[in-house]
Amino acid sequence: MTATLKAIGIGKRFGALAVLEGIDFDLSSSAAIGIVGPNGAGKSTLMAVLSGALVPSAGRIEMDGRDITELGAAERSGLGVMRTHQIPKPFLGLTVLENVLVGATHAGAAQGEAAYALALGALDTAGMRRLANRPAESLGLLDRKRLELARALATRPKILLLDEIGGGLTDAEAEELVQMIKGLRAEGIGIVWIEHIVHLLMQVVERLICVDAGRIIADGSPAAVMAHPDVVRAYMGGV
Repeated sequence: MTATLKAIGIGKRFGALAVLEGIDFDLSSSAAIGIVGPNGAGKSTLMAVLSGALVPSAGRIEMDGRDITELGAAERSGLGVMRTHQIPKPFLGLTVLENVLVGATHAGAAQGEAAYALALGALDTAGMRRLANRPAESLGLLDRKRLELARALATRPKILLLDEIGGGLTDAEAEELVQMIKGLRAEGIGIVWIEHIVHLLMQVVERLICVDAGRIIADGSPAAVMAHPDVVRAYMGGV
């Protein structure tokens, strides 16, 4: 069954400061949207609103037609909306497998052998099975990012929110990541991907949104958006 996530007129204010204003888009499973913009554009705030970490000041979020605006991140993960973080946040003191089991048993709502199978499947998808018994704190950056992804996959997401997951990777590691995300799309998972490394997004997404000063300034095909004069000015530093 196709899942749909909608952002409708999303605004977010912190006191007098408007960080987001009038953000609209929708995403169906198997589709992929990339979000770009300069530092301070509001991208991280948007990700926090979509995931349930922040409640918007205006507008609403819908999942399959249901208003989920007031639901927190834990409740949204139970509905199939899951986020990875720009800075990986493994549970230190646990092994890689134990970290992923947390996702499987809590947000994934699996128990016993079912949770174990779900966790191992997520590790396989993320290329982490060989490190299942490794302490999470011993992992390098790429493997921490893979673990972050595996833990999210163990929740059985319908919509996956990726927050700059490509940052800090080598070219070869980034290419592995691209192929992995393409595979997730092929499995029917919808992707919203915020990323500074635009050429990675261009390989995965069919739609690109550029945000500047909390507003959408361009929305369309990746090539058209990156050639848009306002995007060149705001994001690429052109004139």
